[in-house]
Amino acid sequence: MTEPKEIEEIKKSGLLRRFDLNLLLVFEALMTECHVTRAADKLCLSQPAVSHALNRMREELGDPLLVRTAKGMQPTPRAQAMLPAVQQALKLLEATLAQPEPFDPSTSRRRFVIATTDYFELVHYPALLARVRQTAPNISFEIQWITDAVLQNGLESRAVDLVVGLESFHKIPKGLQQQPWKQEKLVCLVGEHNEQVGDQLSLQQFIGQPHIQFTDMAGGRLGAVDLWLAERQLSRQTISCNLNYTAAARIVSMTDAIITLPQQMAELFMQMLPVRMVQPPAGLDSVEMTLIQHPLYAQDPAVCWLRREIGGF
Repeated sequence: MTEPKEIEEIKKSGLLRRFDLNLLLVFEALMTECHVTRAADKLCLSQPAVSHALNRMREELGDPLLVRTAKGMQPTPRAQAMLPAVQQALKLLEATLAQPEPFDPSTSRRRFVIATTDYFELVHYPALLARVRQTAPNISFEIQWITDAVLQNGLESRAVDLVVGLESFHKIPKGLQQQPWKQEKLVCLVGEHNEQVGDQLSLQQFIGQPHIQFTDMAGGRLGAVDLWLAERQLSRQTISCNLNYTAAARIVSMTDAIITLPQQMAELFMQMLPVRMVQPPAGLDSVEMTLIQHPLYAQDPAVCWLRREIGGF
């Protein structure tokens, strides 16, 4: 659409750089009401305030804009020419500043990417997917491992929507938002055939057992259990360092090794494998897991919906 000549002149003169855009609201009200008092009522302003705004516009634009005639106040030809473009601009600004459209999971085809641990994938994800399938049949998910690259770049580039299940002792890049997600009691798992271990382990018994350990996201082996032992100037005997709990649980079912893991995972493996649960040493109480997001997308309606479904902040 070709812009009115008056708008082109305003652009060329650089007037827009110094023009108070709040005056456009007053201009639109005055042109449609052709009455200062009615325009003031429409804008919830005082009559003197609207009169002052009109005088400012007259000075800035070099045109009287609204003139008293025998038929009452009438807009000048320049004001009439400007009105459609001003109304269009105001509508565009209103639409731009409005709240984003709410996320409708029932019709969305969004694909969410969650970087997580096998704790979330085994214990919580199946129920999440089953629930979502009932209300959001076209939404899909991709599960990835938590890596340094995900934390450094994945969340910011939106390659990943959320990071779920990272233990709270991990340091994360500055600027990410991290909140508590789940707290789980830690227990030990041993094979049903393992007669060397009773129902409760003392600290000395615990460090004397062969352990299955886990490689964390950065390739290191120092986890919450090892940090707890290090505080007591102790360490444990590791016979295997694994990437996931499922493989570790299978090893335990076939050897004399033990693993330490969240209780819900232990209960799940007891249904699948010939293993049993053992109480860990006193003081090794629980593990804190977190939910991490990038503040750039914290208010995205789709991400907010996903957080609620997962049980995050």
